[in-house]
Amino acid sequence: MTETSAYQNETIPVREAHRLDGEKLRAYLADNMDGIGDDIALHQFAVGQSNPTYMVTTGGREYVLRKKPPGTLLPSAHAVDREYRIMTALGQTPAPVPKTYLLCEDDTVLGTAFFIMDKVDGRVLDDQFAPAFTAEDRSAVYEHLLAVLADFHSVDYQAVGLESFGRPGNYYIRQINRWTKQYVASQTDDIPAMDHLMKWLPEHVPDDDTTTLVHGDYRLGNAIVHPTQPRISAVLDWELSTLGHPLADLAYSYVACFMGTGEVLELLPGLPTEDDFVGRYCELTGRGGIPDWTFYKVFQLFRLAAIVQGVYKRGLDGIASSAKAVTYGDKCRLRAVAAWAMVEG
Repeated sequence: MTETSAYQNETIPVREAHRLDGEKLRAYLADNMDGIGDDIALHQFAVGQSNPTYMVTTGGREYVLRKKPPGTLLPSAHAVDREYRIMTALGQTPAPVPKTYLLCEDDTVLGTAFFIMDKVDGRVLDDQFAPAFTAEDRSAVYEHLLAVLADFHSVDYQAVGLESFGRPGNYYIRQINRWTKQYVASQTDDIPAMDHLMKWLPEHVPDDDTTTLVHGDYRLGNAIVHPTQPRISAVLDWELSTLGHPLADLAYSYVACFMGTGEVLELLPGLPTEDDFVGRYCELTGRGGIPDWTFYKVFQLFRLAAIVQGVYKRGLDGIASSAKAVTYGDKCRLRAVAAWAMVEG
């Protein structure tokens, strides 16, 4: 496999807005985990727009800490407790997730809730197209990304103790309501396409009401690729996971990886076409096809528009996890316009 330096797992000194009391953290970990040393070093991962994420080095080992950001937060956002719960449950299954150690919901320790997990070695790609990979490896890593997703959707959520992780059924109506509320709560400009979508989507929900576990942000950039092989070593960023519809993950993965701000991007050799991407998932899961595929894509563009609007608002408020947040001003509009154009044909 060709090497690339365009990875997102580099660390930086902890940003001023996200500084932690290292000694207080070390003492807490020493009281609640084995293997914690007398020393502690903290660095922040450079990317990530939602929950600040840190590398914690102590006792000769490296861990990852994920916590809620400081400041006033949107309702139901930044759910690190849900991340911890599903990752811990999936540790019983073949799903590739980092090992979890503890969840702390005592705000007196670090100011907001956080959890600790293993640091998994590998590569977090900066570009969903993996441009430095060979065509063969590009094809292989996306094949494995789809295989991991299909296996994840086959997990019996009741058997792993996640029967209360969400409400079975009626997923899309609940999601449309959720993202409508979060968009309105973070709105900074009038975007007519968002208004059209908020009306159209609940009127066109497909009849298929299958319920599985869903990740909520499933894409190559939220996976750790093996250090030398074209396969997935771990899936990250589970804060949006819930009980829901499996095609939400598939459509999101396609839109996030291959549609940019709404336009279909020119593919590099080895990357799957839209038909190949959808067809392979259907083969892996035994589906005969997806007749309402346009709805699923439109919803995901709407959802992404609402998410990036929230990121932009946090940037304006000075509490975003990345300095890039303030550059997101037009990303909501672009996705909303593209989604509405898809509806209009």
